[in-house]
Amino acid sequence: MAVGAGRVMAAAAPSAEVAGPRGGAASLLRAAEARAALLEAAGPLSEVRFDEPLARHTTLRVGGPADAWVAPGDAAAVARVFARCAEAGWPCRPIGGGSNLLVRGGGVRGVVVSSDRLRGLSFSPDGAATRVRVGAGVTTGKLLSEAVRRGLGGVEFLAGVPGSVGGGLCMNAGTYLGEFTQVVTAVRSVDPAGQLVERDHDACGFRYRGSALPPAEMIVEGELVLGARDPAAIAADVRGLRDRRREREPHGVHNAGSFFKNPPGDYAGRLIEQCGLKGTRRGDAEISPVHANWIVNTGAARAEDLLELAALARAAVEEKFGVTLELEVKVVGEP
Repeated sequence: MAVGAGRVMAAAAPSAEVAGPRGGAASLLRAAEARAALLEAAGPLSEVRFDEPLARHTTLRVGGPADAWVAPGDAAAVARVFARCAEAGWPCRPIGGGSNLLVRGGGVRGVVVSSDRLRGLSFSPDGAATRVRVGAGVTTGKLLSEAVRRGLGGVEFLAGVPGSVGGGLCMNAGTYLGEFTQVVTAVRSVDPAGQLVERDHDACGFRYRGSALPPAEMIVEGELVLGARDPAAIAADVRGLRDRRREREPHGVHNAGSFFKNPPGDYAGRLIEQCGLKGTRRGDAEISPVHANWIVNTGAARAEDLLELAALARAAVEEKFGVTLELEVKVVGEP
């Protein structure tokens, strides 16, 4: 039903497993006045849901509810929502496509702001290159397909990489073909006070599977520079990467891709496999028998099951090899 300035949807009654324990914390947005204020800030182009199960918004399909979930319709709406949260004292957490996110069963207090509707995408010739402005909610697959269609090279590394551009920028997503840092010239975000911030490439502080972009800020847009490339060469690289991923990665199960970052000079999957943990299960959570660095949800796994397997793998690798694995998946929410 439509309420106030935005579109609001009451979440369908979640199962006990999806809802999870609330840790005794009452929702911060139960009062009608608070909900009306959030709707007003979001505006008519945004979608707002209250008590929304976050399992619906992650590729792992686990996680309890957020007090409020907002998908702003544009960057101005993001700024208004952040400013209203700061004024009201509501915690505010940005999320992207949820492909690299594990939400605990207790859910997230406050407001979760999704980039889902930030889907602007434009290509502008600039001499021998092409400048691309891409919204944080554009999927990596859409960006790649549009670049390929125009004969532009530079983002072939996105073949088979799930999720949205905003999340990819934040973690400097990539494969053996490259990373975002090689094509990004600027990133625009909204800070916790609701102010728009623009950073050039160097200020983003890109590193292996990470960046200096503050996690409390919400990326709204990236600017890339791509160059012309032979379409046949682009197609060959994209096909080769997709074939490689298809052969080496599990399919047909809910997942977040690689659970751990590769340590310097080695592979997390190899180390976990050498510990004999492939196929180890906790309920419906499993260390994949196909790729040991993928901890997957084979059905109705709980976040706690996935985290228990991650802790097991990390402890085993540290004991056997003296290597401390660092999570690549972001863990949020209350137990």
